[in-house]
Amino acid sequence: MTAPVVDYGLPAEYQHVYSGKVRDLFSTPDDRLLFIASDRISAYDWVLPTLIPDKGTILTQLSLWWFEQLADIVPSHVSRASAPASVRERAMVCERLDMFPVECVVRGYLAGSGLADYRATQKICGQGLPPGLKDGSRLPKPIFTPATKAEIGEHDMNITFDEVVIAIGQEEAQQLRRISLAVYERADEIGREQGLILADTKFEMGLGRSGKHAGDYVLADEVLTPDSSRYWPTDQWEPGHAQPSFDKQFVRDWLTSPESGWDKDSQTPPPELPDHIVEQTRAKYVEAYERLTGEVFS
Repeated sequence: MTAPVVDYGLPAEYQHVYSGKVRDLFSTPDDRLLFIASDRISAYDWVLPTLIPDKGTILTQLSLWWFEQLADIVPSHVSRASAPASVRERAMVCERLDMFPVECVVRGYLAGSGLADYRATQKICGQGLPPGLKDGSRLPKPIFTPATKAEIGEHDMNITFDEVVIAIGQEEAQQLRRISLAVYERADEIGREQGLILADTKFEMGLGRSGKHAGDYVLADEVLTPDSSRYWPTDQWEPGHAQPSFDKQFVRDWLTSPESGWDKDSQTPPPELPDHIVEQTRAKYVEAYERLTGEVFS
């Protein structure tokens, strides 16, 4: 499903490039990219018709905070240039990169598509795991489980490390794995200090085209937000069932409830979200931001 193009009141020289499920990209007058995080929310491969107030601002500010925490491991694509005033809180001006066609996924715990793959094959992305693991089990060590990037409305597909090697080369694949695991370990350490488990997360990376990061591996898009990462409260972690999480679980649960009247397999668009689901979902995003950063969102 194609996401709508939003009128952000940008100057005429900013040209729309692409819209994803959540983000809208524009080219800047100096040939950089303006990443704008909208208040859209997606579930079950649909962009929902209801917005979550402040979501885009929370995602952007949390990503900027994380980029700072990770700067000694890997640089980010964020430029020092300021975004236009109309979108400043929800936007980043970023350098253009030569992107790798790989979702860099790291899992420390069993959940989501990793759980489904493990139940079917006792492997994730070709990597064997011990028997007897449950929904929410901690893995013996974090693992790099790459995926292909999917178009809107399509699922990311888990692939093996060997398939990444074939796609981009041996050295490049090893570097993506090394950086991804280092980023995960740093983020997991920071999260635990705030009582949060980072169950899994995904990154995007590219090579710098110019400037001081020319030829370097650079972290792109968003990073370690509730949209790209699965956070669980440490004090409620209990393997054997789905864990409470800091993401859009309220939305998923409501959409599949009798109250919504929607069948996710029907190919019909999902309904508007009721106010209480919008409020609960916004509150979860705010809580994730405040717990991770130690700052009050206002």
